[in-house]
Amino acid sequence: MINTDQQPELAAIREYMVIDGQPCTDGVGRLPVFNPATGEVIAQQIEAGPQQVDLAVQAARRAFESSAWRASLPATRERLLLALADRIEAEGESLARLETLNNGKLLAISQMLEVGASAQWLRYMAGWATKITGDTLSLSIPFPPGVKYHGYTQPEPVGVVAAIVPWNFPLLMAVWKIAPAIAAGCTIVLKPAEETPLTALRLAELALEVGFPPGVINVITGRGEITGAALVAHPDVNKIAFTGSTEVGKLIAHAAVDDMKRVSLELGGKSPVVIMDDCPVDLAIQGAAGAIFFNQGQVCTAGSRVFIQDGIYDQVVEGLAAAADSLKMGSGFDGDTQIGPMISARHRDRVSRYIDEGRASGAQLLAGGQTWQGAGYFVHPTVFANATPDASIVREEIFGPVVVAARFQQEEDAVRLANDTRFGLGASIWSNDLARVQRMVPRIQAGTVWVNTHNMLDPSMPFGGYKQSGVGREHGRAVISNYIETKSVCIAYPDSV
Repeated sequence: MINTDQQPELAAIREYMVIDGQPCTDGVGRLPVFNPATGEVIAQQIEAGPQQVDLAVQAARRAFESSAWRASLPATRERLLLALADRIEAEGESLARLETLNNGKLLAISQMLEVGASAQWLRYMAGWATKITGDTLSLSIPFPPGVKYHGYTQPEPVGVVAAIVPWNFPLLMAVWKIAPAIAAGCTIVLKPAEETPLTALRLAELALEVGFPPGVINVITGRGEITGAALVAHPDVNKIAFTGSTEVGKLIAHAAVDDMKRVSLELGGKSPVVIMDDCPVDLAIQGAAGAIFFNQGQVCTAGSRVFIQDGIYDQVVEGLAAAADSLKMGSGFDGDTQIGPMISARHRDRVSRYIDEGRASGAQLLAGGQTWQGAGYFVHPTVFANATPDASIVREEIFGPVVVAARFQQEEDAVRLANDTRFGLGASIWSNDLARVQRMVPRIQAGTVWVNTHNMLDPSMPFGGYKQSGVGREHGRAVISNYIETKSVCIAYPDSV
């Protein structure tokens, strides 16, 4: 018998979906869920087909249209989100271990981000439930004579939200969608990535335990091409919130046009790290390494292109390669591990193909590149230099611990290189010259520009992309607009009694 006192994550594994507040085991099949550190199967998830998707959407529709939810006070939704944050923290150890088991990331990262940041985001967004307001309008309608007008806007929840989230931060990304949608008064059908369904299922149960009405938060599981496609196409979905690859985002956007569904998309990136020669070398090395190797490079804003000014190029590149070679790979449960596995065998092979293409293109391999010989889906941290501008490792999102370094001479060169991409999600500038930074920030085409840091987010700071990195913004005041419709009200009244 499994001792769940020693392995609490095992007790939290669910092999069913949560629809209308109830476990659902019906589907069109089952899919294995793996531990990426070992390759072992740890669960069998349901794959929802169109019938199960319809059940989930209809449950969300009934909940949305119910008098209990539509008439719920903003303060009630605020209390529910705060209670869910408390419950996540109370279950924190089990949830963090479950995430590391299913995703492979370092346990400390699961504790800090999947649990800690999820609670932080829920509490921040809970406050917005009572602060969504409209505007009073000064109207200038001149006719007919003797009539005046009063105008105002009334924000209303958009309705049923289809939330589709990726596998790199499964619990946190689910919260990023659920929290603002609930604050606005919407209901949710959440589809986690097929690789990482486990914490999302537990989250749905925790929401019920703290008092969320059945049907307000539903979780269905399965592959994107089966379950996700049926969810996106469902006519009773009012809004799609998607985080994932640019290629899939485009498919979702095209599909949404048929019913004119509202869409927000947080998509891929190829983020530049621009290091100026006044930056201390040690800080530059540490910053560049952290930007790409955090979470095994499985981050949409991973700093996968590093541009270093001539004066310190050799020192920084040498230090970055040494840092890559020094990182210990292994299970996220091992406290000494610094690099965990890729999410799946398929993704490991994809990243490895990019490394092979980098070699074949003539890029200089400075670190990594070798094939992992043990169990699990690992890729050695890899550093390239002197790649051609059209090489796939320079142009395409790899989503792994692979970075390409290049040198530049002038500030103008740095801006041009940073912007030479179809993406525009994040970027960082490393410099102690305030005037230089202030000149460069407005010219960098990215939704977030960090200075002397990278990959740092806050619930109050809008997050999203330029160009093919997405549409709309997560977090802060900006995200609320994703989940509301604005109704204009115009009232005519006589100018005199």
